[in-house]
Amino acid sequence: MSTQPLGGHAELSSRIGLAQTARHSFALAGRGVTKFMKSPIQLVDVILTPIISLLMFIYLFGDAMSGGDTDGYLRLVVPGVMVMAVFQASVGIGASLCADASTGIFDRFRSMPIARSSPLIGAVLADIVRYVVCLATLVVLALIMGYRVETGPVASLAALTLLVGFALSFSWISVYLGMLIKNPTSVQGLMTILILPLTFASNVFIPRDGMADWLRAWSDVNPVSLVAETVRGLLNGGPVADSLFGTFAWMVGVIVVFFPLAMHAYRKNAA
Repeated sequence: MSTQPLGGHAELSSRIGLAQTARHSFALAGRGVTKFMKSPIQLVDVILTPIISLLMFIYLFGDAMSGGDTDGYLRLVVPGVMVMAVFQASVGIGASLCADASTGIFDRFRSMPIARSSPLIGAVLADIVRYVVCLATLVVLALIMGYRVETGPVASLAALTLLVGFALSFSWISVYLGMLIKNPTSVQGLMTILILPLTFASNVFIPRDGMADWLRAWSDVNPVSLVAETVRGLLNGGPVADSLFGTFAWMVGVIVVFFPLAMHAYRKNAA
């Protein structure tokens, strides 16, 4: 008798289309946003981290790294810190999902007639709140420190949208690790190991012309460098076509690889 309901759910799940999957995902994303609203303490890290990072690199290292041109260095660093901050913010989703898995919430989702991918997609979409708060904090602080956008509102909105899209894309790496590993601390540790080399071996804090040849070669294809260069072009003015193409290539590539891996790990946990 117990196999019939399960079969019914499996049959229903197999008939769920793209529109229904999107509806289920947005409904679960709304649940996640509600959790953020009820517990704003979860947003403390995406507020403090960008503040500390920007203040540190401008006031502690700015003179040494800019040769005294603090204003010029501010124009270089602000877009770079935006990239670094949203990249770091994408770590939290994997650790959060890993912790949720131990509570049995995913067992409840699997028993419901919803798309199997919607709990993960919904959790990723809910994290947009974290990225928006992170970027809003950075923008306000940068303006206070004297940074000025040299392009128009359309380009500025495009830059912020690109940053959120970049974080959403790369968050699937964190989601995969969260479904694969049973320890949230280990998820954060592994993501940090990934983020630090990508960030510090990029043009986020220093221009590519000041790099060694081997480092410049890596920076030219580094996704963090490509996003930072695109955002600089959109906010400060300058060419964006080449770096934007490379950014989209990385974003699509990460989703194509890690979304199926995350879903496989999710289904494997259900077995």
